[in-house]
Amino acid sequence: MQGDDDRRELTMRVEAILYLKAQPLTLAELATLAGTTPENIELALIELLNDYAHRQTALEIVQIDDKYSLQLKPAFQELVQALVPVELGVAAQRTLALIAFRGPIRQPEVIELRGSSAYQHIQELLTLGFIQRRRDHQSRSYILQVTERFHQYFQVDQLPTIGEEMADDSHTH
Repeated sequence: MQGDDDRRELTMRVEAILYLKAQPLTLAELATLAGTTPENIELALIELLNDYAHRQTALEIVQIDDKYSLQLKPAFQELVQALVPVELGVAAQRTLALIAFRGPIRQPEVIELRGSSAYQHIQELLTLGFIQRRRDHQSRSYILQVTERFHQYFQVDQLPTIGEEMADDSHTH
């Protein structure tokens, strides 16, 4: 029976790590954080996936590519947006500012200007409802732009263009 207890403890440990890290993690990252092997993590994740599938909860374990995360089910995203004040990191704020000032803008251009971490920022901004993306059929990439929610949340009616910003700055110095 000790084996079952150990496995259950590891499963709870993996759940706690996913909760505390609040970002997608690979099997190797989870194994390092839990102090075990990727194979044991995989077994714990299967148990967690099974647990979440069989109980009514607002949370779910999601696999995106080779990473796993614990997140709210999509049905609860609107509730989050209504109840939780948005806390964006500085890097995500800069990505949002770029999209706001230069949008509509092609996603590859945002990645080129902001670096590969912008993929995560874009996903976060989409989840928060601050940006939307649509497929650009000519380039087969995405076009990004801010949403009405962005304007409401930040109480911005109209954004100045980059040229206007530069002109305004030159008057203040």
